[in-house]
Amino acid sequence: MNELTGELAKLSSAEEFLHFFAVPFDQKVVNVSRLHILKRFYQYLRRDADLSSLSGSELFGRYRSHLIAAYDDFVRSTPAQEKVFKVFQDTDGRQQVSLDSLRATLPSAS
Repeated sequence: MNELTGELAKLSSAEEFLHFFAVPFDQKVVNVSRLHILKRFYQYLRRDADLSSLSGSELFGRYRSHLIAAYDDFVRSTPAQEKVFKVFQDTDGRQQVSLDSLRATLPSAS
């Protein structure tokens, strides 16, 4: 594990990642999309095959650019449109509840 990875392991919130990489952000965007931003950041990192060959400062810069890209995705779009999580991929962002399941939750008219 390199030094950067060790530092990242200490971070837990989207805000901590954004502060660590000195990425300016709007708290309103983060409040709505925090998990989506982190998941997209991870997806961008996984797709980047060249990370292992970079020096410390180059690696920091690459991670930062991926975090900026992930954050910007949700500045321009919504979690439902970006479909980062499976629930959005499966239902196209719409919740589907059958009429029968709604009826089953109503109190009986006895």
